[in-house]
Amino acid sequence: MKNLNFPLDKFEKLIIDIGWESLDDWIKFWHDQKNIFIIDKFWNNKVNDDWIWGLALPLLSQAYKFHNNFSERKIIGISALPGTGKTTLGKWLEAISLKLDFRIAVISIDDFYLPSDEMKLAINNNPWGVSRGFPGSHSVKLMHEKLLNWKKNGELNVPVFDKSLRNGLGDRSHWRSDIPDLLIVEGWFLGIEPISIEINEKLDNLTDLSPHESSYRCKIQNNLNEYLSIWKLIDNIWHLKPLKFEYMKMWKTNQEKEMLLQKGNSLQDEKLYNFLRMLDVSIPHKSFDLINSYALLLIDQERKLVHSGLNF
Repeated sequence: MKNLNFPLDKFEKLIIDIGWESLDDWIKFWHDQKNIFIIDKFWNNKVNDDWIWGLALPLLSQAYKFHNNFSERKIIGISALPGTGKTTLGKWLEAISLKLDFRIAVISIDDFYLPSDEMKLAINNNPWGVSRGFPGSHSVKLMHEKLLNWKKNGELNVPVFDKSLRNGLGDRSHWRSDIPDLLIVEGWFLGIEPISIEINEKLDNLTDLSPHESSYRCKIQNNLNEYLSIWKLIDNIWHLKPLKFEYMKMWKTNQEKEMLLQKGNSLQDEKLYNFLRMLDVSIPHKSFDLINSYALLLIDQERKLVHSGLNF
């Protein structure tokens, strides 16, 4: 554990709450695991110790304890803004869990985007002209059905959304079937609950909202009610949060550039600007402070972890 920039006292409280006697015991446990740190395959660049020890291994530790200590199937949520790195983290968790003799499946709420025909109706006349992204563009009933079905019988059968299809508009590409021991669900507004219009207005300092944006934000608040049944199925949420909301714009822009290189399609120019605008104003920033998360992890502009601990 080198080059860590977060307080170890708060971090140790998290580790003990997860189920270890002390931070030293937890470190020894992971050092005793063979081949657990072979992760270059899953990250393009060298991963800093803070992400390994402050986020990936603690989250994997909770999944490990859930699997070994509970008979019922558990769902862990990861709430993080676009471009943060949660998708790559998910791939690592899936692969490393197999080395511990249990299977994690990581899915995104974005995999439950509506099919293209239904999506056109759901997003019609939104002020940003985006093709997806905000609450109301997902098949919430299907998501609830699939998550509940997995909790009951262990069989996972979910759609997979490919953002590069339809010239970057995205669409469902195929269905995924699996029998995981533990499920992780990630999303950029995962855990966000609706707030009243009065509170909504007090929470924001935005002065450049158009009348169309203001009215549509109220519609999104209503849409969030549909997602509450999903949040109730999640046992614990890990909130990966930037110190400043605006970091997300840089991260998402870089993510789209990478997608263009890899798949030949991505959001660019005006489409990217409009999508970033939607992410920025569709949900009040303060709503992210109100997420009822189990763990809170704060990252700076370079995505270095500066806090890892319990959110209470």
